[in-house]
Amino acid sequence: MTFLALISVSDKSGLTSFAQRLHNAGVELIASGGTAGALADAGLPVTPTEALTGFPDLLDGRVKTLHPAIHGGILARRTPEHLAELARHGLPTIDLVVVNLYPFQRTVAAQDVTLADAVEQIDIGGVALLRAAAKNFESVAVVCEPSDYDRVARAIAEDGLDAGTRKELAQKAFRHTAEYDAAIADYLAFQKPPAAGSSAAEPGLPARIDLRLERVQAMRYGENPHQQGALYRFAGDGGAAFEQLHGQEMSYNNWLDLDGSWQAAQDFDAPTAAIIKHSNPCGLASADTLAAAYESALASDPLSAFGGIVAVNRRLDVATAERMSRLFIEIVAAPSFDEDALALLRRKSNLRIMRGTGAAGRSLSIRSVYGGALVQEQDSSREDLDPANWRVVSERQPREEQLADLAFAWRVCRHVKSNAIVYAKGRSTVGVGAGQMSRVDSVMLAGHKAGERSKGAVMASDAFFPFADGIEAAAAHGIAAIVQPGGSIRDEEVIAAVDRLGLVMAFTGTRHFRH
Repeated sequence: MTFLALISVSDKSGLTSFAQRLHNAGVELIASGGTAGALADAGLPVTPTEALTGFPDLLDGRVKTLHPAIHGGILARRTPEHLAELARHGLPTIDLVVVNLYPFQRTVAAQDVTLADAVEQIDIGGVALLRAAAKNFESVAVVCEPSDYDRVARAIAEDGLDAGTRKELAQKAFRHTAEYDAAIADYLAFQKPPAAGSSAAEPGLPARIDLRLERVQAMRYGENPHQQGALYRFAGDGGAAFEQLHGQEMSYNNWLDLDGSWQAAQDFDAPTAAIIKHSNPCGLASADTLAAAYESALASDPLSAFGGIVAVNRRLDVATAERMSRLFIEIVAAPSFDEDALALLRRKSNLRIMRGTGAAGRSLSIRSVYGGALVQEQDSSREDLDPANWRVVSERQPREEQLADLAFAWRVCRHVKSNAIVYAKGRSTVGVGAGQMSRVDSVMLAGHKAGERSKGAVMASDAFFPFADGIEAAAAHGIAAIVQPGGSIRDEEVIAAVDRLGLVMAFTGTRHFRH
């Protein structure tokens, strides 16, 4: 009996070699659209789906495989009755279905995607093929991932696909289509209809969010040894966000701190290094070179940096790696590494080296609370980062270099736990006050960390000053300029204190709490 394979794939990686192995094993190939073209270009005999259905691709390719000639051959039980019915209509059975779907998740991960672009990437025929083949797994094998090509081709060439393998592949196909449909539903739930004449969709928070998580790494424990812990990723989001290149296995707390350091470093355009300890930056700096940025970040609080996590936003060079190797740090993370830098860092056997893969981050922040979860958009505001959108409320106007330092400190501030206070000078933190119950305590803590370096520095506060005491404490440490959201009922009292002390102050109008 002829063994037929129907192939219709969006991701054509490994396609021709897989199809060649099927052909060598005596499998006849049927393919749709671009897949058929790719196989023909590779010199493989292939029957286009229109030869089976009697119809060309319709509606710009929206309809290719939705036809009884195809689905009948997939869904038919191998019983005398079903086989006779196929024979009366001159239809063959289809024994293997190889399908992967339009890249919907990758499409909607792009920042500039429109609703129309997203809708065009909703696969219909591919999902129907996968579900049909998976439903009839007793007779049909279904392949939805290129990673399964090798074992499927090998099994067909040897003893055939056994019932257990077909069932396993069917489970994978159903899980794949479920995640795909859920991703579409989630995306559409977060979109409001675009305004007339506009193709852009407005984001919103839906009434229902379905979370699908798959475990990536089991850990020895969570935050503490008596707690279990594991790393999960959102199913269907694509590859992992980081690749570990060296060192001990990542712990629960390592992942938390890596998240903070990575997001902080990537938030800046200039070469930047972020050193994180217990989810807060103890040093963050931008400079003309990565090595200079790291040195400045380390100088911010070298004592706290011991055992910290370092992330950079550039390819890590050997000059920076050499400086990092002088300090005990838990993790170094970068988008990429020079080979000599990687070799140098690998001399430290326990150092965890993490490469960011460029996988898209999620637009939502989700945190568990007792009995449920809190969901919000990520803090990714942009307008308030530009000093041109600020309002200078002091009599004294900021100098150009002060304005640049204020902009830097303000951007750092949103990566610091509230109550957040950042002292900065020369595009580098010199003192950070984080997570205090009182804002004036955070001011004092930042001043303690900065010491003499606070003289002439600038200060950023993630929220308004409710009283003038925080301003007075900052002035006592030598702070010359301040940026804060404003909005307190005592703003006039605070502004008066600024003018009395001869300081500069600007309001951004935006708060950056990070609890």
